[in-house]
Amino acid sequence: MTLKIDSLHITVEILALVSEIDEFKGAWRALGTLAPERLSALRRVATIESIGSSTRIEGSKLTDAEVERLLANLDIKSFESRDEQEVAGYAQVMEMIFAHFDAIDLTENHVTQLHRDLLAFSNKDARHRGAYKTLANNVSAFDSDGKEIGVIFETATPFETPKRMQELIEWTRNALNEQSLHPLLVVAIFTVVFLEIHPFQDGNGRLSRVLTTLLLMRSGYAYVPYTSLESVIENSKEGYYLALRQTKKTIRSPKPNWQPWAVYFLRALQQQKRRLERKIERERLVLGTLPELSLQIVEAIKERGCMTIGEIVNLTGANRNTVKKHLATLVEANHLTQHGTGKGTWYSQGM
Repeated sequence: MTLKIDSLHITVEILALVSEIDEFKGAWRALGTLAPERLSALRRVATIESIGSSTRIEGSKLTDAEVERLLANLDIKSFESRDEQEVAGYAQVMEMIFAHFDAIDLTENHVTQLHRDLLAFSNKDARHRGAYKTLANNVSAFDSDGKEIGVIFETATPFETPKRMQELIEWTRNALNEQSLHPLLVVAIFTVVFLEIHPFQDGNGRLSRVLTTLLLMRSGYAYVPYTSLESVIENSKEGYYLALRQTKKTIRSPKPNWQPWAVYFLRALQQQKRRLERKIERERLVLGTLPELSLQIVEAIKERGCMTIGEIVNLTGANRNTVKKHLATLVEANHLTQHGTGKGTWYSQGM
């Protein structure tokens, strides 16, 4: 089945959203002139937010602080809970995308490899990771006892899935190569059709957001790693699901209604880039006024993710009581967050 894109009506709002996002894309080199360590810190915070939000959208209970602690110990390769397993897999895949997006073309082979890596630590998913679904996985509603009360949305059958994925990937590659449609709209359509197919037994939502990031970066939106789209989606989940449902139920009809999802997707990208604009402005205005030792402490914690008082004293060579005073001021101003008390106290970047 060929995707019927001619039913996508390019409204004034869509044009304005695309224009605003592209203007920021073009200005990113000028905006991104922060010191490398500060850009690195921005990316670390955005990564934590993205991992936390994307896994919570799918039911995880881990907070951003818990995600941050887990990321500091990823090398252990052993995770007790399913939430931790999902976070670990998502973290490693996102880092791979950020580092090697230019070498990861959109192919079925790469999509299945990314799914395999996404679920690499998930014990429950060992049998089906990296392979298209073999059982129906319609999206259903459940009552408080966990009993299914109805199907919200029917996805592609296991039999239909390989052909539909082949068609979707071929269409996306052609549309991006031929520039027959703006890349932001191509990525929007790819994402909603991917979710309508729901090609894997589990992990489709998380993988859709990984692939969205990959396609945006391959289309030149280089600022994406420094601000979390997943966090924007988590904060507007009702609108996310409503837009998905409104478009997904029409995709296989003679006249698909792309509008609800396209507008939601572009608005989310708009919020994503506006958040980054505010963060950069804050970095420039606020950090530029801090005392030298405070600035050194903030940059060190941003780079490492978290530090104890002892680690800060060793790094800076400053007096312990002086460090404590600077930390208290930084916590009060929300530049840092204090965790614990007494000897177990540690500090992370303020949220």
